[in-house]
Amino acid sequence: MSANFPGAFAQSRPDHPAYIMASTDQAVSYRELDDAANQISQLIRSCGVAEGEHIAFCLENHPDYFKIAWGAAYAGVYWTAMSSRLTVDEMQYIINDCGAKLFITSAYKSDAAAELIDQTPGVTHRFILDTDLEGYDRLEDAVAAQPAEPLPAPRREGLDMLYSSGTTGRPKGVKIPMADTELGTPSALTGAGQLLFGFDENAVYLSPAPLYHAAPLRFTMGMHRVGGTVVVMEHFDPEDALRFIEKYKATTSQWVPTMFVRMLKLPEEVRNKYDVSSLKVAIHAAAPCPVPVKEQMIEWWGPVLHEYYAGTEGNGFVYTNSHDWLEHKGTVGRPLTGEVHILDEDGNELPPGEAGTVYFGAEGSFEYHNDPDKTKDSRDPKGRGWTTLGDIGKVDEDGFLYLTDRKAYMIITGGVNVYPQEAENVLTMHPAVLDVAVIGVPNEDFGEEVKAVVQAADGHEPSEELGRELIAYCRERLADVKCPRSVDFRDELPRHPTGKLYKRLLRDEYWEGRDSKLV
Repeated sequence: MSANFPGAFAQSRPDHPAYIMASTDQAVSYRELDDAANQISQLIRSCGVAEGEHIAFCLENHPDYFKIAWGAAYAGVYWTAMSSRLTVDEMQYIINDCGAKLFITSAYKSDAAAELIDQTPGVTHRFILDTDLEGYDRLEDAVAAQPAEPLPAPRREGLDMLYSSGTTGRPKGVKIPMADTELGTPSALTGAGQLLFGFDENAVYLSPAPLYHAAPLRFTMGMHRVGGTVVVMEHFDPEDALRFIEKYKATTSQWVPTMFVRMLKLPEEVRNKYDVSSLKVAIHAAAPCPVPVKEQMIEWWGPVLHEYYAGTEGNGFVYTNSHDWLEHKGTVGRPLTGEVHILDEDGNELPPGEAGTVYFGAEGSFEYHNDPDKTKDSRDPKGRGWTTLGDIGKVDEDGFLYLTDRKAYMIITGGVNVYPQEAENVLTMHPAVLDVAVIGVPNEDFGEEVKAVVQAADGHEPSEELGRELIAYCRERLADVKCPRSVDFRDELPRHPTGKLYKRLLRDEYWEGRDSKLV
């Protein structure tokens, strides 16, 4: 059995780039990555963090990101990668909740890092990159003092414990039991990457998203398990993404639908300026993709789009390629692991065509750390061992799954259930709309009414007239009850860089002082 981790390629192709920072051309070879990961694993152990214990880190897309992540994996610990956009309160909650004994950050978060010292008493060792900060040791110096030798064999592989983005409340730590497996044991994700997406040592994988999110982190590290090269964008920019595809001759990539929308809204002469013909696989997930957006992307890039539906929880995996999608437009695919069940509120299974909560049939082995109630809520109410991510959807007669929306975002107006994703998909395609969130807001007569909150595209001025135009545009394409009754404009929406909207923040503004069903 071949070993799937950077150390294997440090032996077989030591000078091959494991990753490249897109904006600076800084390349790190497999030998350099393996040496640094060994040193960091030695540092973790020297700090008294044993196998199965916990560390956390909060970084931007930093040149040392993979060194730290692989160092944690080499050390056999649980590791939590945290969003670099978090506030001090959010950071201390996660650090304390996960029980991290060691914490790493960078100069980018130095202000927050200083405040965290008194708020995270369980942390025994703190390190920072690129700056000096009282209460923290320089990570560069601490790593340099460690040998680049592997920890004693056998090395048990560590595991990430990532937190949900908290779009409907406090983020949840997704804890999966750590198997007693040797470092480099092939994973299910490695197999899926090779089988579905052509992951191999010749692949060049463009990653335009923040690395702390589950999909970018696991897929990029999956590329390191087969000896390919990852190209990391420090920040997403639609034209830069096209430029880097051409510059690095990217063969593989992963996106979220909002990135597609931003690229499609570039002027045609800009889109046509770059050669993207090297791209053989464009993976997307994280949110349902509006049908017109995906149609245009396939027309532009060819049938290279691959979509999946899964979660940090790892309880199932649904997949479709471009050819199947074109025959079942709007689907997120058919299950490859864990059969799909659509259940009503009482746990009864629904027939094809009827919408309900989506459950995966595989036995759920995850839990939400320190939250037994949320863990219980994710389980099938009839005790069959099925688990849900909280999404609403339906299956067709051929077994293809279609997602409707998050259960928590459903709007009940006058007794009618409205799923805001439908209106969002329509309004996204209006040329005056750069970004949009559809939410339920208080209405004295109907309980809730549908409202659109819009970020206008460049060259379009927010106005009452534009609001009326958007409502009319939606009503031409959807039933009136599904369309907004009003439109508000914002300079920017609270969207997570991974593509998810923080609808809770918008809703809180309108529901302040009233009962809201989002917690």
